[in-house]
Amino acid sequence: MTCFKLDCVLFDLDGTLVDTAPDLIACLNRTLTAHGYAAVNEAEVKPCISLGALAMIKQAVADADQDRQNQLLEFMLDCYQNNIAEHSRFFSGIYETLETIESLGLKWGVVTNKRERFTLPLMDALKLTERAACVISGDTTANSKPHPEPMLAACRQAAVRPENCVYIGDASHDIAAGKNANMKTLAAVYGYLKDGDQPENWGADALIEHPHQLQKWIQATLCH
Repeated sequence: MTCFKLDCVLFDLDGTLVDTAPDLIACLNRTLTAHGYAAVNEAEVKPCISLGALAMIKQAVADADQDRQNQLLEFMLDCYQNNIAEHSRFFSGIYETLETIESLGLKWGVVTNKRERFTLPLMDALKLTERAACVISGDTTANSKPHPEPMLAACRQAAVRPENCVYIGDASHDIAAGKNANMKTLAAVYGYLKDGDQPENWGADALIEHPHQLQKWIQATLCH
């Protein structure tokens, strides 16, 4: 593996850094049952999480009209804001990976399409806010991923250059965003992949099947 000057590791949030599925799905099911719909199982909607709460609702109640879906969305988001980190947890190995990154003197941060009203309280609840060099949400900039604007905003906030960053995410738009900003990219195939996803065709520099593999990739890539 060719080394390069790595200064900062940037993470997608849901499905990459944190397993937020338990809280999101719990709030979706509270929403559905409160409005007379049957609850859904995790396998049905988990692959939709990377596309946002509305995608989860559309998957759960595909026959509902747009106004009804928007009503459900508002209820679900209010529920989620009040239960932001009841059951969400780091993916196995992520906490140790962050410690490794910090011990190597590297910066790390988050670039997510999640709105700030959810991103910032979640980061606080997990005690990550003070540790992150940058936190960019879906509404921090005018454009969200796969547009490069949030990626470049993260670099400005962390005071690093895009070509000295690697971005890891579990969706094709994550890899596209990193590549559009001239970053190295890693596909988190342990995340919320959808049926039919082919991460090997996303153009990422590597596929990461477990966070421990990310540690090894970072250490192998650093120029000593």
